[in-house]
Amino acid sequence: MALWDRFKQSAQSMQSQLVAKKNDLKSGAFRDASMAICALVAAADGSIDQAETAKVAQLIGSNEVLQNFDRTDLERRFHGYANQLSADFQVGKVQVMQEVAKAKKKQDEARAVIQIGIVIGGADGNFDPQERAVVREACFALGINPAEFDL
Repeated sequence: MALWDRFKQSAQSMQSQLVAKKNDLKSGAFRDASMAICALVAAADGSIDQAETAKVAQLIGSNEVLQNFDRTDLERRFHGYANQLSADFQVGKVQVMQEVAKAKKKQDEARAVIQIGIVIGGADGNFDPQERAVVREACFALGINPAEFDL
């Protein structure tokens, strides 16, 4: 099986796991950390363009797990984090990663945040090295071994 096929199968499996836990993933910390990791993945290459933010916002709105939350509120939070990263990537990255770290208290939520980052990162058919690196950093911020997710 090709590497991409394995990754795609893994991302589909992660999405299924998230859907199964959907009713447990309703906290504000999970909501904020999920939007923060989406912004980090979108800006992983150091910049974020309008087309990219629109695509990620669409993915957020269509993600079944995130439907526990108001779509407009999710998009507002995502765009806020994306704007922080656009204004000054290095400073913004530190601030946005702090939002991700807030999900650390509940390890099920923390793992779900990482899974969302992977699903969003691979949604375009290419989970590139910069996206993998930012999700790996999020693992450290959440106290999770990146090897658990093959990162």
